[in-house]
Amino acid sequence: MSTLLIYCRSGFESEAASEISVKAADAGIYGYPKFEALQGYIEFVVNPPHTSLTILEKLRFRDLIFARQWVACDELLDNLPGKDRVTPISEAVARLPKAAELWSETADTTDGRNLNGFAKKLGSAAAAALRQKELMLPRKSKADWRLHLLVLANNRIWVGVSPLVNSSRWEQGINRLKFPADAPSRSTLKLEEAFHYFIPKRMWPERLVGGMRAVDLGAAPGGWTYQLVKLGMFVTSVDNGPMNDDLMETGQVDHKREDAFTFAPGKPVDLMVCDVVEKPSQVIELMAKWAVNGWADRLIFNLKLPMKQRYAEVADCLEQLETILQEHDVGYRLESRHLYHDREEITCYLELG
Repeated sequence: MSTLLIYCRSGFESEAASEISVKAADAGIYGYPKFEALQGYIEFVVNPPHTSLTILEKLRFRDLIFARQWVACDELLDNLPGKDRVTPISEAVARLPKAAELWSETADTTDGRNLNGFAKKLGSAAAAALRQKELMLPRKSKADWRLHLLVLANNRIWVGVSPLVNSSRWEQGINRLKFPADAPSRSTLKLEEAFHYFIPKRMWPERLVGGMRAVDLGAAPGGWTYQLVKLGMFVTSVDNGPMNDDLMETGQVDHKREDAFTFAPGKPVDLMVCDVVEKPSQVIELMAKWAVNGWADRLIFNLKLPMKQRYAEVADCLEQLETILQEHDVGYRLESRHLYHDREEITCYLELG
């Protein structure tokens, strides 16, 4: 179990590799990443005496920003025979912790998508055979592990496991959402996915309640305001640009034609969201101002990433924010994630108190 696979957005392999290298080293676990550009995943090879399972035990998956999923693997099954792929898969699975479910996945790339049909058929056949051989638990059994097949080609497959309580709950680590036809822009999916990722569904009746007051900085044309209105919130939408007419007709939106960086609410609100296009360091300063002044209980904001040194920039910005909060004795919980519907940005959730 020397290899940890980390799924990521195509083009962000370097960021995922830098991040896991730093996080693992901080935990006293050393290794080295292997990847090719645009392949949609990386391999992190763990040096003895530790294994990839050690990383799953020592690190918290949600502390990673650029990882969509992680899977502890033994070795790559290469040059598999076309007539019998299940037997070598079974031999590999016999060396792994037992699981009750199997996800047969591909990388989120064009080549990967072309393999989706094959991967699903292989997954169904493999799961049936593995249960028959008692190498998997019966369906709906209580289990600590999930079995993964990452299909790179019809004869190249990684076999591994992830812990149910410390991994992504979505196949490929992707929460695919349907674009609402009446939404003003596709950016609406970024905030909807953020709600699903950062706020447990059981807490929505407490954290995302109709009648709450919210501020949307950089709101036009209203993709994020749309999500807040749909939840029944009353929204102050701050942007010099025009807002969607349908949103304005709801009576729930107060459009302020002001600069997001100079606007201040008349009184504290329940939620502030921000998707302004500006340097990450400037957005961090703005978020710190809102937090220190107690202008919102919770903040959801995006940091637009530079072309180079993206992980280093993100790490520096988040450290800057935490330093300011600590200097002002502000209690907080901060999480960050490169969400599926994000592109060249990450989304952050800051809960105060």
